[in-house]
Amino acid sequence: MQSRRGFLAGMMATTMAPRATWADAGAPAFLSAGKDEFGLFVIAGLSSAGEVLFRHPLPDRGHAASAHPTRPEAVAFARRPGRFADVIDCRSGAPLVRLDAPAGHHFYGHGVFSPDASVMYTTENAYERAEGVIGVWDAQDYKRLGQFPSGGIGPHEMLLRRDAPGLVVANGGIETHPDSGRAKLNLPFMEPNLTYLSLDGQMEEVMQLPHDLHMNSIRHIAVRSDGTVGFAMQWEGEEGADVPIVGLHRPGSAPRLMAEDDPRVLNLNGYGGSIAFSGDETQIAVTSPRGGRVQVMDCESGALVAEYALADVCGLATIPEGFLASTGTGALARIGTEVVPLATAPLAWDNHLIPLV
Repeated sequence: MQSRRGFLAGMMATTMAPRATWADAGAPAFLSAGKDEFGLFVIAGLSSAGEVLFRHPLPDRGHAASAHPTRPEAVAFARRPGRFADVIDCRSGAPLVRLDAPAGHHFYGHGVFSPDASVMYTTENAYERAEGVIGVWDAQDYKRLGQFPSGGIGPHEMLLRRDAPGLVVANGGIETHPDSGRAKLNLPFMEPNLTYLSLDGQMEEVMQLPHDLHMNSIRHIAVRSDGTVGFAMQWEGEEGADVPIVGLHRPGSAPRLMAEDDPRVLNLNGYGGSIAFSGDETQIAVTSPRGGRVQVMDCESGALVAEYALADVCGLATIPEGFLASTGTGALARIGTEVVPLATAPLAWDNHLIPLV
């Protein structure tokens, strides 16, 4: 039997042991899902220079991930309609926990931790009711604590507000059901929106687009320090329509649609993949894998100020030199006044570059 002195010594050693941090996983700046040279799906950590610091296996194709603010843990989400959300120890790649969505739900590929990192929120489809749901999970043991409405159908990316405590949710407006694969079931009647929620799920504001843009699905977002939300859209209407793909919204005001009169917006092929503000927050950039373009717009004037060709580009993140972009062909590139290719591991990158906070 262990002595009381031995027990106390063990407790003290445990208490005094340094806690693991992201530095123990190489101090990555971004996370991304991808596929390696053997056709296996992975989650990877990257530096701001595009160096791959680690890559760990996933059970299937990933979409995005949520990085714990302090612990070297990532919640990796399946690409819809996949159901896994796995907590990965990014030091070793060990799977720690699998989040189990309730019966009749699946995840939508994104999640975010609360400001104090006590809980994690996930976007979900309650597909039998065709309702968007935000799942709430304890961030210590990842047990489910509850849920509340997302404010619309098809909640996709969700981020913390920066002007007030709360969440902003991109409700894409598209009804889906796993029995129908990736079919879109309500396109004539879709109503995308941005919904602003308190951290306990109270609806505070809803921004909807003009009716003639009701088929412009709001999918991905970025948040500026003053609370302005940049949103990227995916057009579900007639192919080749001249519609804006990027917008800005400040809570309490009407949305601003960017580069509406610039014919180069057609080069996005109706599809915004990822969106990010520049480091000084004066510009916003969007990617289009369908169009093979990165477009940069001025936040003040709304003008399209630069366009770059990059095949199958989707991932996008802010770096001091401008933006870091990733592609499905395996390229990483730094985008400033030009596109600068970066050396990388043989990985085909999936949709997003997720910054660590």
